[in-house]
Amino acid sequence: MKHLFILLAMAITVSTTAQQLDLNKVQTLEASLDDVMEIIDKELVLKKLKEVEDSLFANPNELNQVRAGLIYHEVALNLTFFDKTKKFSGYAQKSYDVLTELVDNPKTTPELLIYAASYRASAISLVAAETKKLKLLQTAFELFEEAIDQYASISPRPEFMRGSVAENLPFFMWRKRKYAKIDFDSIIKKQEENSNYADFRVMSFTYWGWAKAHKKRKFRNQAIDYLNLAIKIDPEYKAGRKKAEELKRQYSK
Repeated sequence: MKHLFILLAMAITVSTTAQQLDLNKVQTLEASLDDVMEIIDKELVLKKLKEVEDSLFANPNELNQVRAGLIYHEVALNLTFFDKTKKFSGYAQKSYDVLTELVDNPKTTPELLIYAASYRASAISLVAAETKKLKLLQTAFELFEEAIDQYASISPRPEFMRGSVAENLPFFMWRKRKYAKIDFDSIIKKQEENSNYADFRVMSFTYWGWAKAHKKRKFRNQAIDYLNLAIKIDPEYKAGRKKAEELKRQYSK
């Protein structure tokens, strides 16, 4: 009975958190942050980095702080691990620090916390990869759990970021890798219930991620269907289409 009471209390807290947010404001902020999320072009990442830092210097408001935290995350994801000069070292930590400051600030606009909380969890996972401090990965998943409890009912960002981290983990971390299946499946179901839940980039990567996480032959037909969707909704190769095409070729052999 005690455990049931705790679970009910958690459910009420989660529901209250989501209900307190202004969905129109969430959509407006999503549009304001769209250009610094899920960037796959390295040159565009560099261009946006300069734009965002210039804006932050000129006007250090909370929106520009979030934009900075997000573009630092994209720099870490796209450049840190591929540049031998170490020029882009430390950007994951910069992302985590900026976003944590916003999460910890009680005056931060609540709707912005969806993005700050989701991306700071991903950022600390990138810090773990860069520094080889695997204990930070546990911290990342704890932060993901908090963000998902609070915001996944109205935004795909928390589950999408956790699923994206999980699907890149080595096979021996199977306890955490399982979240790729859980999270991508959850996003797809929510999108089927509400076609405005996630944008085409999130969904393109999600369909590809689901197919990648379900490699067994018994899932093959569903995986191919999702890969076809990932390709269809990304005609200009701005999201998961290239990866989806590659995986589809593998699955079609």
